[in-house]
Amino acid sequence: MALKTYNPYVVAAAATIGGMLFGFDVSSVSAFVDNDVYRSFFNYPTDVQQGGITAAMAGGSFFGALASGYISDRIGRKISVQVGAVVWIVGAIVQCTVLNMTQLIVGRFAAGIAIGICSSQVPVYIAEISPKRIRGRLVGLFQWAVTWGIMIMFFVSYACSFIQSPASFRLAWGLQIVPGLVLFVVLFMFQESPRWLAVHDRWDEAVTIITHVQGGGDKGNPAVLAELHDIAEAVKIDQLSRDVTVLDLLAPGSRTRTSVGVSAMIWQQMTGINVMMYYVVYTFAMAGYAGNAGLVSSSVQYVINVVMTVPALVWIDDWGRRPLLIAGSILMAGFLVLVGGIMGGYGHYVPDVNGNTEIRWSVDNRSAAYAIIACNYLFVASFAPTWGPGAWVYVAEIFPLKQRATANGVCAAFNWVFNFALAFCVPAGFKNIQYRTYFIFAVLCVVMTVHVYFMFPETKGRTLEEIDLLWDSNVPAWKSASVDLQDRRLRRVNIDKVLSSSEATSFDDDAEEIRLLADVDVMYGSV
Repeated sequence: MALKTYNPYVVAAAATIGGMLFGFDVSSVSAFVDNDVYRSFFNYPTDVQQGGITAAMAGGSFFGALASGYISDRIGRKISVQVGAVVWIVGAIVQCTVLNMTQLIVGRFAAGIAIGICSSQVPVYIAEISPKRIRGRLVGLFQWAVTWGIMIMFFVSYACSFIQSPASFRLAWGLQIVPGLVLFVVLFMFQESPRWLAVHDRWDEAVTIITHVQGGGDKGNPAVLAELHDIAEAVKIDQLSRDVTVLDLLAPGSRTRTSVGVSAMIWQQMTGINVMMYYVVYTFAMAGYAGNAGLVSSSVQYVINVVMTVPALVWIDDWGRRPLLIAGSILMAGFLVLVGGIMGGYGHYVPDVNGNTEIRWSVDNRSAAYAIIACNYLFVASFAPTWGPGAWVYVAEIFPLKQRATANGVCAAFNWVFNFALAFCVPAGFKNIQYRTYFIFAVLCVVMTVHVYFMFPETKGRTLEEIDLLWDSNVPAWKSASVDLQDRRLRRVNIDKVLSSSEATSFDDDAEEIRLLADVDVMYGSV
């Protein structure tokens, strides 16, 4: 029996444990990559082998994300996350009993499948249960949970690294079972997404949830009536449409927002955050910090990541999505240029650093080393309140109800493809082009700034159904914050009338849908 609470903060907090799984996996290897016990146990992995170990999680996440839309639409948002929790537990068991590199890769791949499911469907679940005035804040909790998971797991791994045997990393990886088990159990106490319930004709449950979340139990509350009306319209139109496939995301009227959603997930990875997170100990080793000194120095940025995500949770629904993303990419570009420039100006080539031949650049100047560390910290402080939560929030908002689960799965899959590629290539980058790696990501940050300005419309303060209307309006992205959607809402009502009066139960092709929309324009006037 579900726990009788409809507080969206409580539900979101429980669901975002799925983000903590993601964070646990990000730092579960980073504290060990320069550890002698770890390196000797796995026969001193080459840059390609270490890249494969790190990237296995992202590879599994790709397939998990692709499957997540189908799973979520069939069995529900909440249950799909629970499925992810079970797969995570299996992956953690495989890792903590590791005997060789192959088993580690298999375990990380399985954990990645779980992360792919949770990373794409937890934001959908939270977005669909959240009031519009705080939706950004609640979906942003997902990224905050990721940062907590990264920090907690890093410190757990750091503590375990003092154990001079394979039990060090086995214990750290075995402890990952705990959050997976907690996530699976705690979700039994909460409600399903009201929009998913409405699509599956479980209106009594959907109305009850919306009434409590939006109106404190008052069915006559205007906010409740407005949201139920919008959901009913969206559900009716969606039920008259054919089942959504991945190809439908590329159909006319959908391809633009699909490209924006996919781009948001790709750009989040291309900020260079993985350089700072997965291989932070490499960065600090190049700056002259090794062993415990390197781990302690690098751990500071995990704390910064947690703390600096808080401003986004508090103010993202005031700032808006566009200013957040644009400011973040500009700041990160600047700090990446500084890190690369200082390393290039004050460093020199070396055959290895502390015996690690995968690191071939060293900065001996102490002042320069301090500056590199400071810029690394400032980079993370720029990512944490901007692209960290911003990308997940934005993608969870921009798709219509019928596409939301599938589209989020596809977008998350692209996030993981690029996560995989970067995790695999960054060690080789550090080895072969050293400090120049940072300049590549700086250029990408500049490109994403321009892309967001021209192509990402503002979504703050609107219901999910209003955001759908915003995309239909074809307003330039830089003017979207001030557009009035009342005329467009009227047209949507008129479309609903035409669809309801038609004898068709589904569209045979795109031409039929276009014809019906043209009828609306003739009958009621084009907007």
